Amino acid sequence: MTHMVYPGAVHSRFEHSLGVYWLAGEAIQKLKSYQGLELGIDRFDVQTVKVAGLLHDVGHGPFSHLFEREFLPQIHHGFKWAHEQMSAKLIDHIVDVHHIDVEAEMIKRVKEMILASSEFALPKSAKEKEFLYDIVANGRNGIDVDKFDYIVRDSRACGLGCSFDFHRLMETMRVVGDEICYRAKDYLSVHKLFATRADLYRTVYTHSKVKAVELMVVDALVKANSYLDISSSIQDPAEYWKLDDTILKTIETAPDEELRESRDLILRIRRRNLYQFCNEYAVPKDKLEHFKNVTAKDIVCSQKNGVLLKEEDVAVSNVRIDLTRGRQNPLKSFLTGLISDQDYESEEKFPISDERISHLLPTSYQDMIVRVYSKKPELVAAVSEAFENFQLKTYGVKAQVHATPEKKKRRL
Repeated sequence: MTHMVYPGAVHSRFEHSLGVYWLAGEAIQKLKSYQGLELGIDRFDVQTVKVAGLLHDVGHGPFSHLFEREFLPQIHHGFKWAHEQMSAKLIDHIVDVHHIDVEAEMIKRVKEMILASSEFALPKSAKEKEFLYDIVANGRNGIDVDKFDYIVRDSRACGLGCSFDFHRLMETMRVVGDEICYRAKDYLSVHKLFATRADLYRTVYTHSKVKAVELMVVDALVKANSYLDISSSIQDPAEYWKLDDTILKTIETAPDEELRESRDLILRIRRRNLYQFCNEYAVPKDKLEHFKNVTAKDIVCSQKNGVLLKEEDVAVSNVRIDLTRGRQNPLKSFLTGLISDQDYESEEKFPISDERISHLLPTSYQDMIVRVYSKKPELVAAVSEAFENFQLKTYGVKAQVHATPEKKKRRL
């Protein structure tokens, strides 16, 4: 839904997948040209990595991560599901239904590569050439061509600058100890990869207006689910592939009374009558470890006098922004992937501590931002007051930077 705030961001998963396909091919060809004989990279390896790049996101549902992380948890509480899993299932479905003549071993390896960075990672069928699994979805340190593509593509589409240059990393990467490694002096380039990703999350993917639209889309899908049974297809690839972003148009144009509430929400989005952002705060650093997601119930229970709020009047967005490894430094994983600057023939692979690089590197690697929205413009003042009460009750102070503007409180 980013395009509703950044109009240039109209590119699709298809374009991204083509980009990852191309970059995956470029990456393995560069390794082959530098170390092909040593590593035994053959045509099968090249084709497998490229196919994994092309199909790595085929399992995404409508509106990508929104479907997986926001919609499904409200329908199936505690149920774990990931688009990488569905990608693997869809690959089998596509091959079977369309009778594609492809080696079974290639399909097996492709699925392993796609799942490599997820919590559902499969045991690798081959003990040699494990470096191949670092290219598309790197489960070891998170440096992969998937990020190379979407970071640059999204930055350009949204009109943002991007100082991260993946070409430098691809030119200098080498395999040492069956792992893709980078030169020690590229440490800051790698940090820039993770920092640029975090900036995109902060300014684009989790922009307050973008999240307002997403919250409304989720509410529309949840309300429509009992009638359309949207979530039932997540276990059946034969039905799941039919589910895409057009689900909103299906709801919007359906005359069924059962979909009226969902239709009304979509109409509000079209008219830009969005949930009203009230305020936000960053969770104090010393509270991050034991932080629990704030809910609408928490805010409603914090109201004192005045308008009587209900849970359905409030929406809360708990925004986690990190460098891909939660509260941990992602460069700690990268540290074992450094090679000597002077000697590419060396098998030396060594760690290097933060303080030996720069004292300007961050000491904290995660932000947790709590945002509260009023679903009705006339309730902004009441929701804002309850939100402030919640902060005082939880932290003893108002953690928000400033008060909700009076002009917004008076909006009807």
